[in-house]
Amino acid sequence: MAKSTSHDTGETGSAALRDLTPMSFAFVAHRGQKRKYIGSPYTDHLAEVAGLTGAVAFKPGFGGDPETAIAVAWLHDCVEDVGVTLDDIEARFGRAVRDGVALLSDLETGNRATRQRLKRERLAAAPAWVQTIKVADVISNTSSILEHDPPFARVYVDEKVALLEVLKHADAELVGIARVISG
Repeated sequence: MAKSTSHDTGETGSAALRDLTPMSFAFVAHRGQKRKYIGSPYTDHLAEVAGLTGAVAFKPGFGGDPETAIAVAWLHDCVEDVGVTLDDIEARFGRAVRDGVALLSDLETGNRATRQRLKRERLAAAPAWVQTIKVADVISNTSSILEHDPPFARVYVDEKVALLEVLKHADAELVGIARVISG
């Protein structure tokens, strides 16, 4: 196999990555990254988000292509966490996956309150299937933060409750789960 990095986006190794599925690409891109607090592979989080997305993506009324949604769920943190570019995503997986990842990438600037407001505005305007992936992400992150960082959890949960209020088109079942967890 050609030389590659943890988020190989250049020519070196690109042939080896070109044919990877979104899941395999995410495993390569996030190789070595650990989940905050618990130290498990970061891909455990991505798998949970993809699994929750897949559990509802084939329901009538989902509002998007299930395969695209599952791809985006696997790749949703590649841009903000490991430096994969949106152009890399589009070249490998197409425009719809790129657009979904872009909508889920927290690239806003400013203080925390400003970034959270801009995130809510971005996601409120997102299609239902993107909102659903975000709710799956909230579910995956919230239980870990509640268990391992109680002082930060209050701030985090308040932000997520406000976010859930604007995700009006997300899958109702996942929103219900997120609300219970955010309790």
